[in-house]
Amino acid sequence: MGGMGKAGIVLNILLGIVVVGGASVGTYIYTNLSATLAETRAELTGTQERAQGLSDELKETKDYIARLETALSAERNKNGVFENQISKLTGTVGVLEKLSKTDPELLTKYSKVFFLNENYSPPALSPISEEYLYQKDRILTLHKSVEPYLENMLSAAKKDDIDLLVISAYRSFGTQTALKNSYKVTYGSGANAFSADQGYSEHQLGTTVDLTTAQVGATFSGFDTTDAYDWLTENAWRYGFVLSYPKGNTYYQYEPWHWRFVGKDLARQLHRDEKNFYDLDQREIDEYLAEIFD
Repeated sequence: MGGMGKAGIVLNILLGIVVVGGASVGTYIYTNLSATLAETRAELTGTQERAQGLSDELKETKDYIARLETALSAERNKNGVFENQISKLTGTVGVLEKLSKTDPELLTKYSKVFFLNENYSPPALSPISEEYLYQKDRILTLHKSVEPYLENMLSAAKKDDIDLLVISAYRSFGTQTALKNSYKVTYGSGANAFSADQGYSEHQLGTTVDLTTAQVGATFSGFDTTDAYDWLTENAWRYGFVLSYPKGNTYYQYEPWHWRFVGKDLARQLHRDEKNFYDLDQREIDEYLAEIFD
């Protein structure tokens, strides 16, 4: 009403009475009230239109925010996918880097399966502590990265009052040749049942040991009836070692003294599945190569 309050309306009515004099007061009041009502209706209509406009703007704003939230959620999902892909790629790169630094021969199946080159030898060898040697006047060596696992195992056995001793460890191609020839002289073709030809011996890898006790000695006779053997079957896998030639194997005679390091992961899996190293396909074995020294 253009800012005119009730007092203004009354004043106008009074003024109208004065001006028109004898005119009908009722007519004048009706006319002014009608005009005032029309003006108020017009203002109300304008207010409603502005309110509707604001309501439309609010709805559009809400719709816009909803679209932004949807787009943001989609981007977050994309980022999550990218992060997973990057994580997988990073993991793959890490595995490939490990594999590039790990000797692939370490988990290869030899023993009449694959041939180990006559020039092969571990990149570095470490002497086994005299404390754990059956013959104290000999120097026996093992792959530098495997030797700590062996000493941990022998130390743990000693704490359990099991006195395991190493009688044979790394053997070169030439040493294996001489050993096999000496066996042939004594046993003839029968030597093939318990001794590998040069290039097929796990000992050349520097990851394999023959174990005995002071009581059993170098003949290994009855070793599988000792507490030492029982301890190995229950615990060797914890340190990454497995029995290469169990009963019923198709490679050599049963050798309860011959233990090969294959890494804790693979040894644990073989123990859980009650399988032997040579039961697995080479491709299955190779999957554990990157973690062999973890």
